[in-house]
Amino acid sequence: MFEERSAGEVDTLLKSNPEFRQLYQQHQDLDRRVMNAELGINPVDDLELTRLKREKLAAKDRLVRMADTMIH
Repeated sequence: MFEERSAGEVDTLLKSNPEFRQLYQQHQDLDRRVMNAELGINPVDDLELTRLKREKLAAKDRLVRMADTMIH
């Protein structure tokens, strides 16, 4: 998710910012749910899958904005 950032930067954010950590965990959970739905492990209808993907993208966008603000 943070290809342009070092693992150390992301790790520092995870350790130092509870809001970032919670949002990161939420994104990870959504990622697993989307993957499980796409693989048929946990089937969901198209509307729910679209909702999950949008929520995941919104979380990622917020994480990137937070990281940009905190690191710069």
